[in-house]
Amino acid sequence: MSEHIIEAMGLSKVTIKNGKVVDVTEPEIEYCPLFDHNRSIKKLTSKTIAENIQFRIDDFGMCMPNRQLKMKDFLNFGISEIMCTLLEENVIDSVIMVLEGCGTLIVNEPELVQGIGGRVSGLVKTSPIPELITKMGEDNIVYPETAEINQIKGVELAIKKGFKNIAVTIALASEIDEIERIKSENPDVNIYVFVVHTTKRTAEEARKLFDGCDVITSCASKYVREIGQKESVKTVGQSIPIYASSEAGKKFLEMRLEKIGGEKPKKDNPDLPYPLL
Repeated sequence: MSEHIIEAMGLSKVTIKNGKVVDVTEPEIEYCPLFDHNRSIKKLTSKTIAENIQFRIDDFGMCMPNRQLKMKDFLNFGISEIMCTLLEENVIDSVIMVLEGCGTLIVNEPELVQGIGGRVSGLVKTSPIPELITKMGEDNIVYPETAEINQIKGVELAIKKGFKNIAVTIALASEIDEIERIKSENPDVNIYVFVVHTTKRTAEEARKLFDGCDVITSCASKYVREIGQKESVKTVGQSIPIYASSEAGKKFLEMRLEKIGGEKPKKDNPDLPYPLL
């Protein structure tokens, strides 16, 4: 049986089995501006979340063998869009990310980065989907037999395959020390850290993630926002700010801005997630 667990909209945990949403926990976030502006969802509930996730399954095959993997770049600003631009400009040569049915894998095509990362976030657990594993290539997947998610092993696999400028998405503060270890053991390799899914990280976790990354998205994180507002070397966005924590990260944000023609005008009272956790 194909089973996938996503910690998605509003920190609701969604379980999908064989293409159907079978369980949705009540969200901890009531309002997300992204889902309001893009899907007109004014309040996150288990019902609205179940409907949205089922829409994704039916629309582009999320968690299904017919999953649409590629997507054209849109004029918006998110982690996948930034990495897409970096691949196009040959700043990086690979991205370590997560795909339903595959787990952690190496991607080096911009449209794949956008199609995978731009459509699904917060994948907690997944199980193998043979059709997707074949499409992505077993040698690009860390654990094709189990579809385990392990970003550290993904970075190590990319280095083993000869990649020298690697971007990796992470969500856990515990991964920072391991990435630092890999960096010290491979001084000829550049590893750029992009932090995603930061809602409800503790103050200590937020501190560690911010200090160890290049780019971090705020999501509905109270502590990431507090740190980012004071210490970010470059910030893009108001409702869901994205912060650069390093000079490399600043360069990445500026490259993306140049690609899309600059920032949108600032709003006096931007919509914010509620509550911030």
